[in-house]
Amino acid sequence: MILRRLTVNLFCLFGLVSFAVAQNPTITNTLLGTLNAIQTTVPFLTIAPDSRAGAMGDLGVATSPDVNSQHWNAAKYAFVNGQFGVSLSYTPWLRNIVNDINLGYLTAYYRFDEKQVVSGSLKYFSLGEVIFRDMEGVLVGNYNPNEFSVDAGYSRLFSDYFSGALTLRFIRSDITGGGASAEGQPYNAGYSFAADLGFYYQHPLDLAKHNGEIAWGVNMSNLGTKISYTEGSDKQFIPANLRVGARYSLDIDDYNSITASIDLNKLMVPTPFYSDSVDASGNQVVTYGMATPSSLPMSWIQSFYDAPAGFKEEMREIMFSAGLEYWYRKQFAIRAGYFHESETKGNRKYFATGIGMKLNVFFIDFSYLISTSGRSNPLANTMRFTLGLNFNEL
Repeated sequence: MILRRLTVNLFCLFGLVSFAVAQNPTITNTLLGTLNAIQTTVPFLTIAPDSRAGAMGDLGVATSPDVNSQHWNAAKYAFVNGQFGVSLSYTPWLRNIVNDINLGYLTAYYRFDEKQVVSGSLKYFSLGEVIFRDMEGVLVGNYNPNEFSVDAGYSRLFSDYFSGALTLRFIRSDITGGGASAEGQPYNAGYSFAADLGFYYQHPLDLAKHNGEIAWGVNMSNLGTKISYTEGSDKQFIPANLRVGARYSLDIDDYNSITASIDLNKLMVPTPFYSDSVDASGNQVVTYGMATPSSLPMSWIQSFYDAPAGFKEEMREIMFSAGLEYWYRKQFAIRAGYFHESETKGNRKYFATGIGMKLNVFFIDFSYLISTSGRSNPLANTMRFTLGLNFNEL
């Protein structure tokens, strides 16, 4: 049993309409209304791990730099306001379904001169207790599957307003607990190596005699090798992702400030194709869409124009996040945001809210997710908690 998880992130991109679909608008309309979510392994890599970002609708590629920038865009660390910081986040996950799935996130950074910062993080995802049975339904045993990733990043200022970063990542996914498949293939933990490449720009921008700042960011994350849980089986994609976003911050007066941010995502993973026949060998024949490339770089490129329903479906492969953050005296924060995903690509839609507090070097954040589809949504009522320290803040 090879386990696959569905997760979708979206980015609005000018795309191409496939020739076959363009010749048959009836098929196009049919495909547009069909669930066709992109499939990846280790989707825990895409979960927003910290409370600040979670409270703003799961965004952070261009928000003001903080300790938790590693997940969103490590290039922001070059502008972080401190010498050293560390943060610990905890998220009880999918509590509407089970009570023992949890996500933990530990991250830290260190500035060793005015232009350079190193960072690291550990993300650990526990999937709770799973009961295993054989083909006859006989109890084999219990197991606690888990997944984790370890990061190391380097960020550098290129100018007074622009920075870049490279992050290297090791991923381990153990969701089978050993044993063997029905064909006798032994199950193993899956491994992957990946990298993130990020850029960040911020610049003062005054509005109506008030101090302000504008920023934008882009981050390509999880650009890495595929994962397999059995020897000789087809390897599955990890969630390579392109995220872009922008921010505007405004100091209303000496005590009050407000920030508006927006993020757009798209998974750099091929869209499943549509097939209505098989060849002599039993393999599916591509009717609409495109076959999966054997080259990883080509698969990242093809992901922007391979949807079976053409450009309209590419546009549906969009995850949109928008958020607001209000600070009073730079000590107390109130946050709110909204997350949107197409019905055919996962149908995650929810509001989020949260608060934050700073006291000298110590900070604490909390967020709460409000599903727009009611309590039946598995993500409804998700809470996140973050504690951290930021030393030598300027």
